[in-house]
Amino acid sequence: MGTIFTSSKNALPKSKRPVTNPKTLVFLAVAVLLTIPLNYAFGSITLILFTLYALFTAKKQDFSFSIALFMPVALFLLMAASLLWTIDFKSTLKALSKEIPLLIIPVVFCIIRLWPKQQRDTLKFYSWGMFIYALFYIARAFIKYFETGDSNVFFYHDLVTKDVNAIYVSVFMSVALFYFVAKKRKRKFDYLALLFLFVFIFLLSSKNILLTDILLTILYFLFWSPASKKTKWTFTTVFAVAIVIAGYFGKIKERVEVELKPNTEQAVKDMGTRAVTIAQAWNNETFSQNDYFNGTSFRVYQIRIFTEMMSEDPVLLTGYGLNASLNRIKEKGDEHNVYKGDETHRGYNTLNFHNQYIEIFADLGLIGFLVLMVMLGINLKNGLSNKDFVHIAFAFLMIALFLTESFLWRQRGVIFFTVLYCLFNKELYSSVIEKERS
Repeated sequence: MGTIFTSSKNALPKSKRPVTNPKTLVFLAVAVLLTIPLNYAFGSITLILFTLYALFTAKKQDFSFSIALFMPVALFLLMAASLLWTIDFKSTLKALSKEIPLLIIPVVFCIIRLWPKQQRDTLKFYSWGMFIYALFYIARAFIKYFETGDSNVFFYHDLVTKDVNAIYVSVFMSVALFYFVAKKRKRKFDYLALLFLFVFIFLLSSKNILLTDILLTILYFLFWSPASKKTKWTFTTVFAVAIVIAGYFGKIKERVEVELKPNTEQAVKDMGTRAVTIAQAWNNETFSQNDYFNGTSFRVYQIRIFTEMMSEDPVLLTGYGLNASLNRIKEKGDEHNVYKGDETHRGYNTLNFHNQYIEIFADLGLIGFLVLMVMLGINLKNGLSNKDFVHIAFAFLMIALFLTESFLWRQRGVIFFTVLYCLFNKELYSSVIEKERS
């Protein structure tokens, strides 16, 4: 890597070599993050610009290497290596192009100098950017409501479109939310942004992320907030009661009922003639084309077929290859006769595992699973060591999110995770100076 770095640097004449501007780096990093909810092309363009600027302004003395930044690269290299044993070469090769951020973003962070102020400014501008996004989505929802009279435009995928995905936007907004939660000197606008983002996340109705956000917010006020003990407990009690009341009367209640009571009349009416229970999802040998799986029962079914796949095929260490397990999922779907879809609805046998831990185990085997766990462990450890609440919140958000989403198997997810992972785990230049002085 050192040879590549030196060659790239010397490719420009010394007199024309640009000088790194810290503000430009922050601007480009924020641009990468804020274009994630837009069309994929915008995210790709900003990522290319960020990478090129870092490469052409890099200085040899700024290069730094760490195990933390190497782990995403190791994961990408394993994905690339899976081309050698994949059961679906074409799918693996196609998926590999979406995973390139795991390679180039850590390299960028290895060759740039990152000061604490740059890290803080990146989070600040990103968080305000997410606040503006939330305002836009709410304004658009009001316009749609006045046109259609349908209140559903304020909730879940209807609020942000299914393509962008309410769960993903919940995660994007949550990091911004915790920036404002942890900000020590809050102004009126900071409190306004905090409250608005929390309400917006509530409207997105992602049960997993909302529950994680609530728990993290309570933990912050109990253990990180400088307020008195009495104030902390009063706030926690009032906050918890308000959440319960809001949840009881909101869309969250409806979505929880569908999960906990799959045989409700509404679930059967909207999504199938017979709702599958958790026990049936795990035990039934076959299903009918009219059977409906809610989110929980479907994930139980997926865990079940994953265990069957691992017991039937000798792929424990290496997996089937990046994105190649979908072929076996389809075969299992045919074997168990789950709903195969039609012209307007996707079949259950065409959906991936919706669980990053299972997904990476199925595609990259035990080796890939261990790489992911080491990466998450490093991320959490560094957040706790630095006593940085936003970093800690990000670490727990990712751990929780990976239980219900194959986040790193999506372009928006892999860019978001890798940029913030590197931003939080890159050794800051002030720490380097302290080491050199000691």
